[in-house]
Amino acid sequence: MDTDFQLTKNELMDYKFALDASSIVAITDSRGMITYVNDQFCHISKYSREELLGHDHRIINSGFHSREFFKEMWRTIGTGKVWKGEICNQAKDGTYYWVDTTIVPFLTDTGKPYQYLAIRYEITERKRVEQELQKMMTTIIDVQEEERKRLSRNLHDGIGQNLYSHLITINRMLSEIDHPLLVQMQKEAAQLIEEIREISWELRPSVLDDLGLVPAIRSYLSRYSDHYHIDVFFDCVLNRRLTISIELTIYRIIQEALTNIRKYAEVSEAAVTVREIDDVVRVMIEDQGKGFDTKKQLPGVGLFSMDERARSVDGTLTIKTSPGKGTKIILEVPGY
Repeated sequence: MDTDFQLTKNELMDYKFALDASSIVAITDSRGMITYVNDQFCHISKYSREELLGHDHRIINSGFHSREFFKEMWRTIGTGKVWKGEICNQAKDGTYYWVDTTIVPFLTDTGKPYQYLAIRYEITERKRVEQELQKMMTTIIDVQEEERKRLSRNLHDGIGQNLYSHLITINRMLSEIDHPLLVQMQKEAAQLIEEIREISWELRPSVLDDLGLVPAIRSYLSRYSDHYHIDVFFDCVLNRRLTISIELTIYRIIQEALTNIRKYAEVSEAAVTVREIDDVVRVMIEDQGKGFDTKKQLPGVGLFSMDERARSVDGTLTIKTSPGKGTKIILEVPGY
């Protein structure tokens, strides 16, 4: 028995050594007071062991996360469940660092936590690269929208106006000469003008810049229903202009989601809802069509584009779907 006990003790010491060598480790009691930190914790936080023991983790709170973030964390571990997430902390010298965190509750016989083991890995560099990539993606989206705006206006004000002038000339000639070729030219010119308007609208609807998001959505939905014979119920409670970047994001995501509906959902109806709740604008695009299995079907370019657009304005995109149960896309963006 003594030999087995010694082996177990040695094994545990080896595990502890491996954990301390590879991870940032802290143990707290049931109230969240720190009872143990390893050298790596002291090194990254720049606090001494004496400064940390007996305190809670508010000593390294960066203020980056909301109260609700930590309330949810405590709700999870307080019920005996493991919590995982990424946390931004502040070191003693004021610098910030990110850690990928796993918190494991140790439970009594009655199932109540008596202490918590937090294992962390520093991911500051990874977060920095992610933020740089996000900035780059935001810049690309902004440049793309400006280029779309320029092309849209050039098409409408340039080629579109020239074609309209040609149509007027053809109409004048028809008033004096009745010839089937002139009638054909009139019809073709009118079709080209309509196509130019459609392309210009798809690139960047002028109503979005001139009148705002809600008129732009209503105008798009009217065209969409006429072209594709899909009735879209639109319910909106938004009584003010948002920043152009947020309005563009909402408009483009609605546009992309409805494109996916007409291509894949096999429905004759859909719904778009826009609500402002506190400081968050919530947009929902919903259909009762085919749906899909998110585990089996990889996200396409359209879904990827929507997600990138949402993140470019600090928003979140959620997709709820399953085969035969329809699809619901929920966008939440800050309303500033």
